[in-house]
Amino acid sequence: MLSISQQFPAKRAFITGTASGLGRELSLLLAKDGWTIGMCDINENGLQAVKAEVEKQGGQALPYLLDTSNRQQFESVAKDYLAETGGIDLLINNAGVGDGEVFHEYSLDNWDWMVGINQMGVVYGCYFFVPILRKQKSGHIINISSAASFSNAPGMAAYSATKAAVRSLSETLYYELAPLGVKVSVAMPTFFKTNIMKHGKGKMINTARKLVEESGIEADTIAREILAKAAAGKLHIVLPKQARKMFWVARIFPSVFRKQLLKISEKMFKKGIQTKDAKIV
Repeated sequence: MLSISQQFPAKRAFITGTASGLGRELSLLLAKDGWTIGMCDINENGLQAVKAEVEKQGGQALPYLLDTSNRQQFESVAKDYLAETGGIDLLINNAGVGDGEVFHEYSLDNWDWMVGINQMGVVYGCYFFVPILRKQKSGHIINISSAASFSNAPGMAAYSATKAAVRSLSETLYYELAPLGVKVSVAMPTFFKTNIMKHGKGKMINTARKLVEESGIEADTIAREILAKAAAGKLHIVLPKQARKMFWVARIFPSVFRKQLLKISEKMFKKGIQTKDAKIV
């Protein structure tokens, strides 16, 4: 099997959310193979720090300050990147935020914030690059979703809904672009060590942050597996092993899966999740 770098010798990537976590690790892995990387983030200091790391590893860094929820800004950055590189081989829509709170207490302002970044940020990334991918008849899109896209646990309505939207968008694009030779993958990991919860606003955010910290899975491990499975042509990249088990139980034994989630919901209700954090186990 050819690696992602072997499949695309021009090695032109565009990655959002690169100042830390998964985006940083994906950038560093590609840099070791000499990729030119359009690196985007709202954290300018973090972006510049990762730029230096990418260049040290042998990659070419093209940093862009970008709020992925800003359509006009995203369009401008995409145009600048394409003008610089002449095309794109790998698009990774990675930027995202995590948060949690029971539905009736999560404000509509928070919904707008979550949808703008997690859902529309991915839509914009695809929208502004799909035309050139179609014209080239080559390239690969990797959208970062989450196991929340199929688990839909209580207290995660906004996050799960946006990640399910990313999964659905990816599946549609997979079928639309396959006849043109353009590949699409959607990654659906469970908790791993990253700062996705940094900007969370909901009452359950402390619980979510603890789950991230205690996951024991590093971002670089997730990054390596994503690139390897994308290179193999996988549409659904579900990881780690625990997530794959959840994915298949949810599909094959939905009633069993629902019972597990109902138990979580009952625990949350008994602990008063409406007013304080509750440990989800």
